[in-house]
Amino acid sequence: MQSAATSGAKFMATKVQIQKAVDTHFAAASAVAKQRIKRGDLAASVSYEPRLRRLRIELASGVGVSVPVQKIQGLEDAPAAVIKSVKVTAKGYGLYWPDLDLDVSVSGLVASCFGSRAWMSALARQGGRATSSAKAAAARNNGKKGGRPRKGPVPPGASASIQGRSTPI
Repeated sequence: MQSAATSGAKFMATKVQIQKAVDTHFAAASAVAKQRIKRGDLAASVSYEPRLRRLRIELASGVGVSVPVQKIQGLEDAPAAVIKSVKVTAKGYGLYWPDLDLDVSVSGLVASCFGSRAWMSALARQGGRATSSAKAAAARNNGKKGGRPRKGPVPPGASASIQGRSTPI
């Protein structure tokens, strides 16, 4: 029968393996951190508004976000004094409530409020409506070529909708 130390040695990473993994992923993680700092999605300050039961987060970018505490898991039933004890941690990456031993990621919290698929689609639609001389020139060039290319072959007998009218192709 093998001891726990002997059998565990087969499944535990060695110092060399750990160092290799750190070296491999450290550069990528550092690049992501630099992007977040550049965009300003780190918390600069946080306060609690007890009358509204909202957490007010000021991001490094200057953007202010106000989040109802009932939307933050772990704070739904917490008393105001406990919620008010929130601190910005990890150089702006997190929020921490010492009495609850609760950590919340700032980027995760903001993304859950504003980064839903529906919200991002709405933002993209707004961006698509924006006009510029470059977009106008590209549209004219596409028009000269016969318009936007079709996504795939159109089956025989199918019709295409042109300004609300169905016309055979």
